[in-house]
Amino acid sequence: MTSVSPIPTVVPTLPEYQVATDTGDRTLWVVCVIMTISSLAFYAMAFRVPVQKRLFHILTAFITTFAAISYYAMAMGDGISYSHNTVKETHKHVPDTTQEVYRQVYWARYVDWSVTTPLLLMDLAFLAGLSGANILVAVVADLIMILTGLFAAFGSSESGQWGYYAIACIAYLVVIYQLAIHGRAMAMSKDSKTGTFFQAIGAFTLVLWTAYPIIWGIADGSRNINVDAEIICYAVLDVLAKPVFGFWLLFTHDAMPETSVSLEGFWAHGLGKEGSLRVGDDDEGA
Repeated sequence: MTSVSPIPTVVPTLPEYQVATDTGDRTLWVVCVIMTISSLAFYAMAFRVPVQKRLFHILTAFITTFAAISYYAMAMGDGISYSHNTVKETHKHVPDTTQEVYRQVYWARYVDWSVTTPLLLMDLAFLAGLSGANILVAVVADLIMILTGLFAAFGSSESGQWGYYAIACIAYLVVIYQLAIHGRAMAMSKDSKTGTFFQAIGAFTLVLWTAYPIIWGIADGSRNINVDAEIICYAVLDVLAKPVFGFWLLFTHDAMPETSVSLEGFWAHGLGKEGSLRVGDDDEGA
């Protein structure tokens, strides 16, 4: 009688769920508090200056306000969904297997970025004195970057995900071009203090923004870090890019008259009588 070797078997694997733990949840609450306190501070700073000179204060306060709402939603367990990926594992002596991976995606974060990053760009654009055309290009490129990042996070295939990621990176290069080339040139043409300040805070912002796609690549993209680590990384970047950026901008702006932007007319006084809509007035000779 000849012996028969046992037939290799494949044990089905259960789906893997990558979710945040208490560490990630506590981090979200901490950042929510930081954003809220920063917003209150920015609004208080706005009331210390005339309404004509509150442009930077209002934009900066709106940035942290939207961020606070976003972090509150994420901390409460809202604004979250799951991305689904099928990971194929190749084996030498047994059939290939697949692993179903479900990872938490905080889509509220992308909603936050789609509002706050254009506002932040406008802070820098008004500081430099960029033209309306350059501002529009930068804001549209920024929105393309955020939206394709969201599509990448929920991509049904890895090739599709990295395709969206590539589009986002190209759009980011357009943003860099508008700030680093046009923005720097306009700021330097104003005066040396404004030019030096813009270069410093602009470089600070671009370094931070460059870290975001790197984190995405090792988190949602390749899933090499867990959700808690992803939350902490984004939390650190958000705090630096919003409250720290905001305090630096506003304190310097208040101490440096050269950076002041004074807005009269509708911004400060409304429509007034001229140009207002009148209902019921009869024209002479009607």
